[in-house]
Amino acid sequence: MDIAQKLEVLADAAKYDVACTSSGVTRAGKRGQLGATSSAGCCHSFTPDGRCVTLLKVLMTNTCIYDCAYCVNRASNAAIQRVCFKPRELADLTIEFYRRNCIEGLFLSSGVIGSPDDTSELMIRTLRILRHEYAFRGYIHTKAVPGTSPELVSELGLLADRLSVNMELPSEKSLQLLCPQKSKGTILAPMRQIADSIAEDAETHALVRRRQTTYLSAARPKRAARAFAPAGQSTQMIIGATPETDHHILNLAASLYKGMHMKRVFFSAYIPVVTDTRLPQTDRIQLNREHRLYQADWLLRFYGFEVDEIIDAEHPFLEESVDPKANWALNHLDLFPVEVNTCSREMLLRVPGIGVRGAQLIVSARRQSTLGEQELRKIGIAFNRARYFITCNGAYCGSGADFSREWLLAQLKKPIEGGRHGRRADRLLAGQLSLFSEDQSDAAQAATLLPEKAS
Repeated sequence: MDIAQKLEVLADAAKYDVACTSSGVTRAGKRGQLGATSSAGCCHSFTPDGRCVTLLKVLMTNTCIYDCAYCVNRASNAAIQRVCFKPRELADLTIEFYRRNCIEGLFLSSGVIGSPDDTSELMIRTLRILRHEYAFRGYIHTKAVPGTSPELVSELGLLADRLSVNMELPSEKSLQLLCPQKSKGTILAPMRQIADSIAEDAETHALVRRRQTTYLSAARPKRAARAFAPAGQSTQMIIGATPETDHHILNLAASLYKGMHMKRVFFSAYIPVVTDTRLPQTDRIQLNREHRLYQADWLLRFYGFEVDEIIDAEHPFLEESVDPKANWALNHLDLFPVEVNTCSREMLLRVPGIGVRGAQLIVSARRQSTLGEQELRKIGIAFNRARYFITCNGAYCGSGADFSREWLLAQLKKPIEGGRHGRRADRLLAGQLSLFSEDQSDAAQAATLLPEKAS
């Protein structure tokens, strides 16, 4: 099988791994080396099904010794063609895509071929070629396979910018049901090792920066060539394949952020791609639930919310009709309206329609002048949502509103418009950017980007 065919199979198999994230690391170009990365991220254009294509997102192999019930690559699925890249093939392919300015980095995952250590060694050999032979400084996100030996996880962390170990499912009971060959311990062990290594590496670099020792000899201690996973670690869990509640899922995510210093927890709505009696017997994909979980996750990470403020055991599922922040505001109408010219930043962050950037701009702008409707619109907040919860210089902005939960709920259910003021104005594109014309087939697209002598 040639490289184009392998790419077609393994890139398609990788679409179930979530990686629509910024790179989280900045590294400038360097003379004699190839590539650079920006913390602004690699996500610039997407395929029609939503995958980011500026990262070469691919599996090392779709061969797998595990038989996870929900996975299209599971060992018992005889309907798919099994393919494996050689390390040299994948490294050369990545560089050819990069040189043609089609990608900015690599997202590398894999099925488990032979054993976790065998799989990790294949990925390490690929990354060594990229980092050492090609001197590639671009962004690399790699999956660490549960069960991999600590020595190999350490080496992966020194070659990749971000590591991730998939949590897979929200509870140990569900893991035993759908992934009987995996265990909670084998998943948490590399997570904990990665978290500890990142913390130790950060502490070491901080000590080096603060060191005041003057070295008289010519031999100075060498600094590490690379930091350990400088963009941190992330994880992914499947939502909807098992009966766990949103309350359980968000508490688990919060514990991962605090205990494992996770950069990002991804939620992936269960997609029925294989048939199994242990799985839900429905074709429904809970995309709206996934969306609400991401919104709640954002509140935990950037808005100062606690899980118990967003959701509780008595109401264990997020409200689907409105976002979690709006639902919190509707349940705490006694705290509103707030005066935008005097209230704290923390309270501004709890106003529907005002985000982190908007709150910061309001705090900065009100030092110079008193803010009114026009000023708030120019700042770029979603004023049509926020106006029901704020006053400007003592005047209520939602004049004519029935300040009741039922009436406000009906208003907040309406879709948000892009707006015609401030930062939102004149920023609409005619269509989604694409690397390829619509009339090209997937195979033809891949073939045009491959090196001529690929085999």
